[in-house]
Amino acid sequence: MLPLVTMKTLLHAKCFWRLAIPGSVRELHEDYRTVPPQNFSNYESMKQEFKLETPEYFNFAKDVLDKWTDMEKAGIRPFNPAFWWINGNGEEVRWSFEELGSLSRKFANILTEACALQRGDRVIVILPRIPEWWLANVACLRTGTVLIAGTTQLTQRDILYRLQSSKAKCIITNEVLVPAVDAVASKCENLHSKLIVSEKTKDGWGNLKEMMKHASDNHTCVKTKHDEMMAIYFTSGTSGSPKMTGHTHSSFGLGLSVNGRFWLDLTPSDVMWNTSDTGWAKSAWSSVFSPWIQGACVFAHYLPRFEPTSILETLSKFPITVFCSAPTAYRMLIQNDMSSYTFKSLKHCVSAGEPINPEVTEQWRNRTGLDIYEGYGQTETVLICGNFKGMKIKPGSMGKPSPAFEVKILDINGNVLPPGEEGDIGIRVLPNRPLGLFAQYIDNPTKTASTLRGNFYITGDRGYMDEDGYFWFVARADDIILSSGYRIGPFEVESALIEHPAVAEAAVVSSPDPIRGEVVKAFIVLTHDYKSHDQEQLKKEIQEHVKKVTAPYKYPRKVEFIQELPKTISGKIKRNELRKKEWETI
Repeated sequence: MLPLVTMKTLLHAKCFWRLAIPGSVRELHEDYRTVPPQNFSNYESMKQEFKLETPEYFNFAKDVLDKWTDMEKAGIRPFNPAFWWINGNGEEVRWSFEELGSLSRKFANILTEACALQRGDRVIVILPRIPEWWLANVACLRTGTVLIAGTTQLTQRDILYRLQSSKAKCIITNEVLVPAVDAVASKCENLHSKLIVSEKTKDGWGNLKEMMKHASDNHTCVKTKHDEMMAIYFTSGTSGSPKMTGHTHSSFGLGLSVNGRFWLDLTPSDVMWNTSDTGWAKSAWSSVFSPWIQGACVFAHYLPRFEPTSILETLSKFPITVFCSAPTAYRMLIQNDMSSYTFKSLKHCVSAGEPINPEVTEQWRNRTGLDIYEGYGQTETVLICGNFKGMKIKPGSMGKPSPAFEVKILDINGNVLPPGEEGDIGIRVLPNRPLGLFAQYIDNPTKTASTLRGNFYITGDRGYMDEDGYFWFVARADDIILSSGYRIGPFEVESALIEHPAVAEAAVVSSPDPIRGEVVKAFIVLTHDYKSHDQEQLKKEIQEHVKKVTAPYKYPRKVEFIQELPKTISGKIKRNELRKKEWETI
């Protein structure tokens, strides 16, 4: 996808041209439909219209959710649930904003009364996609307690690390993780309240379902300052221990309006389905703040594991208008026969979490008639760059800067680089720090300070901007491969690899080489149809394919076929683990 462009060689120039306008002569799906934006006219108007005023006091529950309740009662908001949940077994929950408000106030009273939590206390919530997860989010807002979301895939060791690091006073989970919590609770001196979401009772745990039956919904929302800590998100930790990323009531509660209004382009009539795990900031992005800022319906489907056929059936059966999923999910979906599904309501598809390969977006468009609008951001931010409705999509590009930030490509000294030059992706934070940026890494001032270079916050990602102002991702800064003087980004090679029909998934890292210093090595998971093929012959075919698709020096000189790639619990490839194995024998 991403040429490491210096424009100093003809080879680079040709590669840049090819990647800037791929697919321009390919035929579009016969049902291809471009849906005009609902909330803006074009990219330039969006930039001009986006303005955020920061009030001294702000609380999302009171100032956004309760306002939608008022509009609902007044008949101003269209008839559309605020929250719509299914589990695939026929169970279904639909709440209006008024019902969401009433239930979340009951939950808030449980936190302050039964759990004796005070404003600023930290609450770890480890729940799957069940309605109580959303209630916990809103209840923490109402009480001023600090939410710490965790994925249900956390191990006993992970839970201990999070409880001790955060000094959380309360944990809310389901019966599956009760043994893990009980095994470490004695080592967590701050933990004094445990709530379980279950039909069964458990000694030492408050049963939330029973408590909700008796709780009052008479609760007054706390008055929080806009810069008070609202939530802590542990980073996914592709290298090193996860960091605690602190967000304030305004950084997400107000800052994510750029996502909801412009990237997702939501209105109160829309139904938004985001498949992100509840343990990650992306779930806050697209399952809580962005849709509810716009008064849209949050749709959720409880699936214990990712099942492509269930996803496709749900998209076909329910009136979902906006769909958000990770690139890995889209890759899995297009490997299924989609010809029997029709998506009559679907009008907007977005992707985030990691770069999406151009081949995936093309196949999705061919099968659905819809583009995938990639967005780029981090746990520390709201949307940094995005492809927005009405914009020309350059496959492989992460689009243009969101109106929330001034985004630049920087050299090692913090100087802004011209178009075509690769460097570090940065966000201007001086003289005025933008609203949608995290406050700090909790209890880690050194790490917080290390993200600053001159007037910019450094994302840790490498990229470049082309002549049209589109940004292109190259790699995480520590993923760059240096071979015979060439700088090679793994993502471009991976994108080329998965265009080959034999490749289901691929990860590219550096590997030591006595002559070139290091070379490109590809770890490949084969598709089912190719598992029985001669691997030496297949290796040569794949290498030749990459040579043709990218510049010849980028092809993987080493190839290893494996059963599965190591990934974080959020599904991101752990290239550092693969790279470490390559180099540890040196």
